[in-house]
Amino acid sequence: MSESSEISHEDGRVELRDAGALTQSPLYNHDLAPIPVAQRTWNTWDYSALWISMAHCIPTYKMASDLIASGMAWWQALVTIALGNVIVLGPILLNSHPGTKYGIPFPVFARAAYGTTGSNLPALMRALVACGWFGINTWIGGDALQTFFASIWTGWDGLLGSFNGFPTTQWLSFLLFWSLNILIIFRGMDVLRRVERFAAPFVLVMTAILVYWAVDHAGGFGPLIAQTGFVAPEGSNATFFAVFVPSLTATIGFWSTLSLNMPDFTRFGRSQREQAIGQVVALPTTMTLFAAMGITITSATVIIFHKSIADPIALGREFHSRVIVGIAMFTVVIATLAVNIAANVVSPANDFANAFPKRINFKIGGVITGVIGILMMPWEITKSANSYIFGWLVGYSGALGSIAGVLIVDYWILRKTKLDLRSLYVADGEYRYRDGWNMPAVYATVAGAGVALLGAFWEPMRFIYNWSWFVGFGLAGGVYWLLMAGKMHGLPEARHVKRS
Repeated sequence: MSESSEISHEDGRVELRDAGALTQSPLYNHDLAPIPVAQRTWNTWDYSALWISMAHCIPTYKMASDLIASGMAWWQALVTIALGNVIVLGPILLNSHPGTKYGIPFPVFARAAYGTTGSNLPALMRALVACGWFGINTWIGGDALQTFFASIWTGWDGLLGSFNGFPTTQWLSFLLFWSLNILIIFRGMDVLRRVERFAAPFVLVMTAILVYWAVDHAGGFGPLIAQTGFVAPEGSNATFFAVFVPSLTATIGFWSTLSLNMPDFTRFGRSQREQAIGQVVALPTTMTLFAAMGITITSATVIIFHKSIADPIALGREFHSRVIVGIAMFTVVIATLAVNIAANVVSPANDFANAFPKRINFKIGGVITGVIGILMMPWEITKSANSYIFGWLVGYSGALGSIAGVLIVDYWILRKTKLDLRSLYVADGEYRYRDGWNMPAVYATVAGAGVALLGAFWEPMRFIYNWSWFVGFGLAGGVYWLLMAGKMHGLPEARHVKRS
């Protein structure tokens, strides 16, 4: 690592002396550039607020109720969610470190393991999943707007007829919410930080008020809370363990996306200690607490409305007061907007920019994310718990787990957290490998993801699919270590790798 090109601070953070000299490099643009230490301003509360606002979303609210619908008792669902979030916190913190140390986003960090061109493989895999999530949350936000408009305009639902099984006005609400997301993207990261700081306490307080209302009107916690053991759904012979394993994997898969791209946020962190404490305090506790709120409210609806209502938007439709509906739907919109921008736009925008640094910036990458999110038809992904939890969440977790395994082994075990920052931005630096590709990382990723997803297409191997994140993570990390360990011995910055 050249002493003339980098500054190492006492707290371990590193920055380039003259990042401006890289402006002509094909691998560099303003949005991908390392953040100077003086501009890294996010503190412990910013990271706590980020996780609190991201966890306070409709998918979190519904997750525990969906697990209960699969046969779990309320406490089994909460333990599964808490355990999954504690597990995924590990790779989140490990992959957060290089962001704060070097000020780099996820796709640039991936260049060290995959190569300057090969980094597009994990970046675009992550981006595709984010696009799907963007579509899911945009559909949910649009549904909230639709409910709000219907409460103030009698006949709104049937105003323009229907299209593809939904009222035409719902598609308009969907596009309106989509436009709100794009507007924030064009305003930049500082606006995002202010949205997160507002959304975190607001959504928590409003949900707590809803919990109080539900318990007060139900006179107790209801039949879901009364269920103390696993009960297989009618017509099913499933056992607890058969439901628990894929549910745990799905819970990990819920945030396996952020376990890769947290450098997109920690690059703004003032210190490793602040970003780590903010995440440790907020993620597992908030996810479990918010899921518990969802269980309590859903349980109470059985008594109040004589039916189980796990969707807060559907619950809002049960109220006759326009004011109450308006406040409830505004809360859903704020919660969904906060999680959508932070979790599902920042990463793919950077990932698309990494693929074409001179043609795509953060804003254009965000628009691309929005368009692909629509094309992935989120209304189909969310139509049932089976397609959402055991299809979507479990399905992609194996692929993203494989990437996490490669990145963690490369950065922590082989390189001992030492990167050549300048070489991450030049085409002929230490991370060019062979024509920009480090093939051991590619082979390991394909092996891990391929085996993890095997059970999705071959029933005898279904048990592997149920453990897909663990299988992908362990197998890819192990294969990568075996392929690279000999070459990397004593050379953490990979200067030994033959370049073409």
